[in-house]
Amino acid sequence: MALTNFGNLTTEQKAVWSRQLWSQVRNYSFLEKFMGTDTNSVIQRITELTPTERGDRAIITLVADITGDGVVGDKTLEGNEAPINAYDATIKVDQMRNASRHEGRMAHQKSVVTFRDQAKDKIAYWLADRRDQLAFLTLSGVAYTKTNRGGTRAVLGGGVAGLNFSELEYAADVVAPSAGRHFYWDGTGGGLLAGNTAAVAAGDTISYATIVHLKQIAKDTGLRGVKQKEGMEEQFHLFMTPTDMRNLELDADFLANQRNAGARGESNRLFKGGSSVHVNGVWCHEYRHVYNTVDGTSGTDMWGAGANLAGSRMLFCGAQAMGIADITMPNWEEEGFDYQNQQGVAVDMITGMLKPQFKTPYIGGGAVIQDHGVICCDVTHA
Repeated sequence: MALTNFGNLTTEQKAVWSRQLWSQVRNYSFLEKFMGTDTNSVIQRITELTPTERGDRAIITLVADITGDGVVGDKTLEGNEAPINAYDATIKVDQMRNASRHEGRMAHQKSVVTFRDQAKDKIAYWLADRRDQLAFLTLSGVAYTKTNRGGTRAVLGGGVAGLNFSELEYAADVVAPSAGRHFYWDGTGGGLLAGNTAAVAAGDTISYATIVHLKQIAKDTGLRGVKQKEGMEEQFHLFMTPTDMRNLELDADFLANQRNAGARGESNRLFKGGSSVHVNGVWCHEYRHVYNTVDGTSGTDMWGAGANLAGSRMLFCGAQAMGIADITMPNWEEEGFDYQNQQGVAVDMITGMLKPQFKTPYIGGGAVIQDHGVICCDVTHA
C-alpha cells in the first residue's frame, strides 16, 4: 500500500506552508504590534537589502533634526543651507533554525498530516518567542548569554560551535545602554539618577512619578515619539514586567489619577484598561520577556550594592528604538527518515536586529554616541 509522501511537498505547497507559518509567527509575536516599515515605528522592519560598497546589507537610516538657525531678512540663503545629517546603521543578519521529528508511526498512532500541523504550531511559537526574547535583550543591552530573567542561558551541544544565540552574527552588536539614555529610579528621592545597577536600592519601585520623569527626559533630550494623527501629541511606549505593572497599579498617585480620569468620562480617560494602560501620552505595556534579574545569581547578577535585589530594566521607547531585518519569510522543509517511518519538519529564517545609536546634539553637545530611540530605567520589584 502507498504511504503518504510527507517529505516531498511541491515548491508551491512549501511556499504555502511558509506563508502560513510566517503569519502564525507574527500572530504569536508580542513585538509585532509595534513594528512598521517606516521611520515612524517603535521597531522599524527592514525587508530589503541595500546595495553598498561592501555588498548588499540591511540598512536602517537615522535622520537627525536640523540644528542651524537659517538666515534672516534678505541675506543670501544659497550656500548657507542647513545640512540634513543622515546616519546609516548596518543590521547584520544570520540564520535561525529549528526542527521537529516524531519517533514513528506506531509511537504517534496519528496521521503525518496531524504531526505537520502540530509541528507548525510549535515551531511558529518557538520562532516568535525567541525573536521577542532576543529583541528585549538587544534593547536592554544584555548579552545573548543571559536569559530574560537574568539567569545564564543554557549552552547547547557541549560547547559545539553554532548551536547558541551568542554565536549569531548580530550578537556582537549588542551594546550596553548609553550613559545619556540609562537611569535608575530613586524611589526615596523621587527622581531619575544616572544608570548604576549597584546604586539601585530596595523600594526603588515604579510609580506614576517615574513615568512623568521619563517622559520629561525623553522630551528634553530629543527622543522622538511615534506620531499619531495630525495635530495629536507624539506617543511613547514603556515596557515593563508584570511585577512592575502590579507595583504601578498599586501606586497611590496612579490610583488617584485613575479615579480623576474616570470622573471626566470615557472620552477623556487618561488610563485605559487591559494589559496596557495609557498614562499622559505614554502607553505602558506588561510583558514577561522584559529583562529582569529574578533568576540571577545573588551576589553577581542582580541589582543593588550586594547584587542581590530582584528588579527589571524597563524600556521607554520612541520611534526607531530598534531595527529588525526580515529579508525573507521562514523557509519550510520536510524530510522522511527510516523508509518514511519517521517524519521531520525544519524551519529556517534569515533575520537580524540592532539597537541603533548616533550622536544627538541634545546630550553632551553631540560629542558622544547615544541610544537613538530607547531609555533604559532600572527599578526593583520590592
